[in-house]
Amino acid sequence: MLDQIKGLHHVTSMAEDARTNNQFFTNALGLRRVKKTVNFDAPDVYHLYYGDETGAPGTVMTYFPFPKMAQGRPGTGEVGTTVFSVPQGSLGFWSDRFSALNIGGLKAEESFGEKRLNFSGPDGDGFALVEVKDDARQAWTHGGISEDHAIRGFHSVAMRLRDEGATAELLRFMGYEVAEERDGVKRLIKPDGNGAHLIDLETMPNIARALPGAGSVHHVAFAVENREKQLEVRKALMDTGYQVTPVIDRDYFWAIYFRTPGGVLFEVATNEPGFDRDEDTAHLGEALKLPQQHAHLRALLEQHLQPLEA
Repeated sequence: MLDQIKGLHHVTSMAEDARTNNQFFTNALGLRRVKKTVNFDAPDVYHLYYGDETGAPGTVMTYFPFPKMAQGRPGTGEVGTTVFSVPQGSLGFWSDRFSALNIGGLKAEESFGEKRLNFSGPDGDGFALVEVKDDARQAWTHGGISEDHAIRGFHSVAMRLRDEGATAELLRFMGYEVAEERDGVKRLIKPDGNGAHLIDLETMPNIARALPGAGSVHHVAFAVENREKQLEVRKALMDTGYQVTPVIDRDYFWAIYFRTPGGVLFEVATNEPGFDRDEDTAHLGEALKLPQQHAHLRALLEQHLQPLEA
């Protein structure tokens, strides 16, 4: 069993419109845009990162906004819901805020003994807020939302699977433990995790496989401290029979990827070097940052990419 993984690092999804996406995360949710860059494989498409003040691992939601992309079809083999942690007693504030902003999919419920508010993103993305007692992570409050209500980072992700057995076995190998099972959902926890240390597995044997598109999660990334720990994880996964990519430099972290038995794409990402490697912390996410191989395209991209602020 591995002990290098500490919880979630980031979640990456797809969207149809960059400006709408930016407005939703920075205005409606009050997160900080910590990086404005481009897709390594499609530099004419943004890669936008939202999180806490520094973009700490376990807080960062990232997006590829592909213009006019068709909406995805929910189903199995994907992350169905991305869940954020908020302080106890704050869901009333969020429910009122979302209603005033005409955000859809609002549903208050209780899950695993926690108060929860489900809601939808602009592309039908599945999200929820969960009240967590004593989440010590520092909130970003410059988005106009007070410390008493602001998002702390991820709480969990929920994966929809036709059969959770092999994925649960993989997560146990990655250092997670089964915490509880209720109503067909198995909850796993990473002991001594980074605050974003829960995974829910939803078994849906009669649901069709998801079709990716706008609103779909592209991959979910798990955090390791550094490249040495990442290589240890890579070797262990390959020794177990997984097909794992070579280490890829993503400028703000190093990444490896592999496909899980249930169909979800997993990434293992390093906590180093971080989002301040090319910007001062006070100005994260303001300037367009380009990977070195695309630097020569700056003039063209600045003309082509949609302005994020109206």
